[in-house]
Amino acid sequence: MFGRAPKKSDNTKYYEVLGVPKSASQDELKKAYRKAAIKNHPDKGGDPEKFKELAQAYEVLSDPEKREIYDKYGEDALKEGMGGGGGGSDFHSPFDIFEQFFGGSSFGGGSSRGRRQKQGEDVVHSLKVSLEDVYNGTSKRLSLSRNALCQKCKGKGSKSGASGRCYGCQGTGMRTITRQIGLGMIQQMQHVCPECRGSGEVISDKDKCPQCKGNKVVQEKKVLEVHVEKGMQHGQKIVFQGEADEAPDTVTGDIVFVVQLKEHPKFRRKDDDLYIDHTLCLTEALCGFQFVLTHLDGRQLLIKSNPGEVVKPGQYKAIDDEGMPHHGRPFMKGRLYVQFNVEFPDTGVFSPDQCRALEKILPPRPSNHISNMEPDECEETTMYDVNIEEEMKRQRQHRQQEAYDEDEDAGPRVQCAQQ
Repeated sequence: MFGRAPKKSDNTKYYEVLGVPKSASQDELKKAYRKAAIKNHPDKGGDPEKFKELAQAYEVLSDPEKREIYDKYGEDALKEGMGGGGGGSDFHSPFDIFEQFFGGSSFGGGSSRGRRQKQGEDVVHSLKVSLEDVYNGTSKRLSLSRNALCQKCKGKGSKSGASGRCYGCQGTGMRTITRQIGLGMIQQMQHVCPECRGSGEVISDKDKCPQCKGNKVVQEKKVLEVHVEKGMQHGQKIVFQGEADEAPDTVTGDIVFVVQLKEHPKFRRKDDDLYIDHTLCLTEALCGFQFVLTHLDGRQLLIKSNPGEVVKPGQYKAIDDEGMPHHGRPFMKGRLYVQFNVEFPDTGVFSPDQCRALEKILPPRPSNHISNMEPDECEETTMYDVNIEEEMKRQRQHRQQEAYDEDEDAGPRVQCAQQ
């Protein structure tokens, strides 16, 4: 073909554009082009020049003959016409390359076919995790089923790779029904074509792919390893891009796991802080206490009061750096808050002599607990125990019943006034 060997030129640029080594296999080339082409597609806000470079690089390197010439002599040899005339101006449209790769459509815009690739739906799953999981971090292997493009027919649905246009909808996937609903009034309704099920294409029974039966997709089991990072919040999302159901002419959606934090029997979480309740007896509240708390990572924390310290009912105390790890900065932690409840002894536990002994130890009574009147001149009262929640409920029901009775009494009088 040539009188002398062509001069060697740059033979690494196309590999650099795709971000693969010169030893890359065809599968590695496909994966690299797929990822970069979707990212840089102009309809997705990508760089048109970069999109064009990716298409040129993939067109050359995916063709064994052109790749061999490029590896030996570089880009200039292709421009000079070696390997079937793949000159710089003879490269196919980058949108056509994209269409061929993704099965016949693109995101739209510059496509010679003018078909716009649809965006597949995301698949959302709830991921229930314990407080221990988000404190320590964990991984969960989950098995999921999804639709995958049939590998035998490459998502075409037919053995020949061809399909015919549906005559029922003329390839639109929708059928329009027109009916007259009155004099000079016509109603049009659209519904999915039952013959092609909205695809706009039909495949003959003889030509249907034996693996997918013409459906273009098959069921596939996929195992995903979901990493729950330390400090993740309730409702936070873990995204696996492009792992949802595949479909022809469709950009595959994402699988999204939404973290759902289960209630813990002991700890409560608020942002990066942890809360627990602890009940003390009266002796512990007055004379000191100590107890062991098993943390979420299994460590044993000794929690104790200071000498001479009195703990009051409802009082909070904080421990630094024993709360939840900060997400993204797991070596930093929030606080652990302990709310103390004080359990008082039951009536009758102390004898009169013990009460008098306690009174000598405890702080003195207030001096003004009796008025200027003599106790004998006051009217005595009797107190009794009551459940305040039940009492409030009883009072609400009583008021509702009274209001109902008033309406019943007022009913006839209102009716007479209307007449």
